[in-house]
Amino acid sequence: MARKPKLDLKSVGSRIKELRGAILQEELAAYLDVSQGHLSKIERGKIAPSLEILLALCSRFSTSIDWIVRGDSN
Repeated sequence: MARKPKLDLKSVGSRIKELRGAILQEELAAYLDVSQGHLSKIERGKIAPSLEILLALCSRFSTSIDWIVRGDSN
């Protein structure tokens, strides 16, 4: 039986922070309809982003879920 790949939440959070760039956490959190504290926890790798958040980030920053989740550029 194949092992499930483990999600690296710290790397996911780092890529989300990279996407955010100079945008304030408060601004991006408002766009995502979450609190600033919730976004901070995602960026620090404490919690996983929901599918809705991932889709909103992909739309806002014209990137793929694969890149956010795994760092893949395809």
